Amino acid sequence: MIMASITQVLEQQLVEVILETITLTMATGLSLSSYDKGQGSKFIRKAKETPFVPIVMAGFAAIVGYGLYKLKNRGNTKMSIHLIHMRVAAQGFVVGAMTLGMGYSMYKEFWAKPKP
Repeated sequence: MIMASITQVLEQQLVEVILETITLTMATGLSLSSYDKGQGSKFIRKAKETPFVPIVMAGFAAIVGYGLYKLKNRGNTKMSIHLIHMRVAAQGFVVGAMTLGMGYSMYKEFWAKPKP
């Protein structure tokens, strides 16, 4: 009995959300399909807006790849110590790149903006 009432409430809320979306789409003239151009184009658009994101992703992947490669040749270093070093290196790279990205965006917004 309780599950049936919960299901009915959820179905009603879903219908309301769908109707609201349709109403919003018709009122604004925007199509929801215009946002679904595929993951590749979305990634390219985001990369143009924030160029440091692909750099951070590539650097993080490179550090993880290097860590996996060195995993075989770590010598007598314990596995836990090796993993801690790789985690610290990856986190350090990501935090450093995010700091540079924020500095770059602040530079573009406040100093490089042409004055009217």
